[in-house]
This record gives sequence, structure tokens and C-alpha cells, in this order.
Amino acid sequence: MSTADQAGTSMRSASGSSAEARPLTRAQAEAPATNGSASSVQPAARGTGRRVRLTVSRVDPWSAMKMSFLLSVALGIAGVVMISVLWMILAGMGVFDQVNGLVGQIIQDGENTFDIMDFLGFGRVVSLAIVVGVIDVILMTALATLAAFLYNVSASLVGGLQLTLTDD
Repeated sequence: MSTADQAGTSMRSASGSSAEARPLTRAQAEAPATNGSASSVQPAARGTGRRVRLTVSRVDPWSAMKMSFLLSVALGIAGVVMISVLWMILAGMGVFDQVNGLVGQIIQDGENTFDIMDFLGFGRVVSLAIVVGVIDVILMTALATLAAFLYNVSASLVGGLQLTLTDD
């Protein structure tokens, strides 16, 4: 790490205590040492990182709505694809034919034959998955936006969420 990268940052000494480094100008950071000694700014000891405590005091409801909309659309599409693939796997394994044969043996009605595809046809299953996906998009977007509003109200009362981030 060069001294230009360290300008204006707080660093830890080898003993672990933190000290605030003076900000360097670009000319000071890029200038070589004139007396042949090491630079006055030493890199942080290996394995010790800078710790910063941050507070999430507000979540923008508009950005929460946009992110939740995009994520729920992605989950909806993944759900439709997953249901389609699962139906094709079950059809390829012959599960629906075995269910038809089993129900046919149980009912044994010669005139009216039972066909599970009347209830679980591919088009019907995918249509239902799309409807569930659309409802999911609407509900998840609304709930995430409401959660952002509720977080902002509660954060104004208690101060927000405290985070400690490290720079390892």
C-alpha cells in the first residue's frame, strides 16, 4: 500500500493503539524521502485493520422500493422457471402416468376415465406460477417500502442501527 493510499486515513500502530494520521498533500505523498530514511507514514501492521462505527439512521423508501421490486421480479421469474423445470422432470419420469394408473385402479369406472392432466397440465401449472409470481412482486415491493418507512420512524426514536466495519 503506498503512502498516497493512506493519506487522510487513521491507522493503527504495531501495538494496536489507533492514532490519527495527518493528511498528506499529493506532492508530499509522491515525493521520495530526501534523507534516505523511511517515510514518516508507516503502513498498518499486517492483520490489524481499521475499525469504523457507522450508524444507519435512515433508509430511503424510494430506493428500498426499487430494490425490492427488482429482487422480487427476479425471484418471480426464478419461481416460474423452477416450477416449469420441476413439471418437466416429473412428466419425464412418468409420475403423472403412474398417478393416472393408480387412480384408474381405485375408481375403476369404465365410462369416465380420470386424467390428472386435466388438473395439472403444463399450461395450467405455469399460469398459476405466473399469477403467484405477480402477487409476490406486488406484496414484496409494498412490504419492503412499508418496512423502510417503519425503520425510519423507529430509527428517529432510538438513533438507528449501529454497525462496526473493519478494513482487513
